[in-house]
Amino acid sequence: MTPLRRRIAIDSRYLLLSFPTALVSFPLVVGGVSAGLGAAVAFVGLPVLAATAALARNVADVERASLPAVLGYPVARPRYREAPSWAGWFRRTMTPLTSGQAVMDLLHAIVSFPISVAAFVVAAVWWTGTLAGLTFPLYGWIIAAIPGAMEGSVLWLLGLGGDPALFVVCHTVLGLLFAITLAPVLRGTALVKASLSALMLTRRDLSRPGAVTPIVDPRITA
Repeated sequence: MTPLRRRIAIDSRYLLLSFPTALVSFPLVVGGVSAGLGAAVAFVGLPVLAATAALARNVADVERASLPAVLGYPVARPRYREAPSWAGWFRRTMTPLTSGQAVMDLLHAIVSFPISVAAFVVAAVWWTGTLAGLTFPLYGWIIAAIPGAMEGSVLWLLGLGGDPALFVVCHTVLGLLFAITLAPVLRGTALVKASLSALMLTRRDLSRPGAVTPIVDPRITA
């Protein structure tokens, strides 16, 4: 695989797979924070907040694992406070709330949702335009033969008539433009999203300059 194809594959995977993760985690985190704060006065909400913080930490670990390949440099996982071995069940339950990073994990799960949606839409539109446009000569003639199909097309709106050959060529050129801009658009979108995640969830690992080994929380692979 060439470097360009590899970069497109990495950026596409990151942008497209981040959306389902955000789609699941966002309502759980928002609901957990709302329920936990609402019942915090009666102390019932504290375990809910702690569980929500633990969920946000796991989501953050998944995001952190994908960042090195996108950013091109290793990142370090912030240090989370762990409960001592002699701690009781209540202290173990509340431990996720005692780490300062917990607030950033929760905020990231909320803030990254609209960004993930927008990034997914950009990636989906550019991939759809590229694939549909470049393969348009294979099926465009069939569409052009359907009565009224070309009405409302780009050619029709420009007043260039309804010539089937021009119709196919125009959409193929449009697909070519999507293909030419695919790599830079995906790269820019992925960097915007990944940079925000790195700012909120990581610190840069300066011990291994130039390395791109992704970090993985052992709990993810266990």
